[in-house]
Amino acid sequence: MTRKHLAVAVVDDSKAMLITFEAMLKKLGVDKVICFSRASDAIAEIEKDISYFDCVFTDLNMPEMDGMSLIRRLGELSYLGGVIIVSEMDERVISLASELAKQHKTHLLGNISKPFIADHIELLLERLRQFSAKANPTVKPISEQDLIEAIENGFITPYYQAKIDSKTNKVISMETLMRLVRPGCVDALLPEQFMPTAEAMGIENILTFQLVEKAAAHLSQMYHFMGDEFKLAINLSPKQMQDTFCAQQIETILCVNGLSANQVIIEITEEYALRTTEQLETLNRLRMAGYGISLDDFGTGFTNLEQLRTLPFTEIKIDRSFIKHIAKDRFSQVIVRSLVDVALNTKVDIVAEGIEDFSELGYLQKLHDGIILQGFLICRPKPFNEIKRWHLHWKKLIDVN
Repeated sequence: MTRKHLAVAVVDDSKAMLITFEAMLKKLGVDKVICFSRASDAIAEIEKDISYFDCVFTDLNMPEMDGMSLIRRLGELSYLGGVIIVSEMDERVISLASELAKQHKTHLLGNISKPFIADHIELLLERLRQFSAKANPTVKPISEQDLIEAIENGFITPYYQAKIDSKTNKVISMETLMRLVRPGCVDALLPEQFMPTAEAMGIENILTFQLVEKAAAHLSQMYHFMGDEFKLAINLSPKQMQDTFCAQQIETILCVNGLSANQVIIEITEEYALRTTEQLETLNRLRMAGYGISLDDFGTGFTNLEQLRTLPFTEIKIDRSFIKHIAKDRFSQVIVRSLVDVALNTKVDIVAEGIEDFSELGYLQKLHDGIILQGFLICRPKPFNEIKRWHLHWKKLIDVN
């Protein structure tokens, strides 16, 4: 979604601030900006069409209804857009506001202080664009017939992306990413191009089983040229965690291929909260069996810090939206530092995913020398036949440095 198509609500009891902020947003390309001097007026407008506004910028200190009450009300309305706080906040307030937003089931994207700086607003608009793109994919999924044909012909293909130990620069795990590769086609299809069709048909488990089977066969070959100290990471959705048969079948596939649980990490996306008894039982069973359990895309869903302390995760992956521009984004810095503190106290690994820039890499390495690194800057997702070539190149880089 382009900025031109974004619809934004700005809530502040200062009319001067509303005029200034509206002018700055429009200068940055946002055409639909509606201002409210009272939070109650904003809520009344949002109630008319809960999906109209892509984002709500709100002050915290306002008479009658303040910003925190507004955020709570947005959660009660099941508002799915982004929320950005317009207020100068110290680090503890930022951290608490983020936690409260998660508990209210709202998506807090950041904060901006007064007076407004165009670069900071631009950064938040980019984060909003990424968030909106995830929430509202525009790619047209393939047809049911094309997907059935792909499954029958074994076109579901694992691509691999390395996760690197920042201390040693060694590969500590390979994330298995699902792609659909058709003969004669240059580009592989991404999950957003075929998973919606699979989910609509109720056959996403079949795709996962085919993927795991191929990845398990590749792993023993990867051990030959990379050593056997790294693990294989496999993605499961919360919906699949609800299905106890899915986890059992994956365990059977791995066992048939001679892999033990301690060689595998199960990555669970944070898109939806883990809350049902079945999901939590599956999570606990997998951990009891020896699998590593990773919470993927942290920051995009509703898992709060307390759940990170109580659920048996062995790894937390910080979403790309908090890594991009982290060297100059105070909100991201506070959130990531909070996670690092939790990780150190609970002996959980922290993965920064989506690293694409050297400034991001430099900041993260200074922040925590035990952080795990993943992103295009290090390794783009690659098919099995290209991973060996990448690893040889990576080893040369390590040796030179």
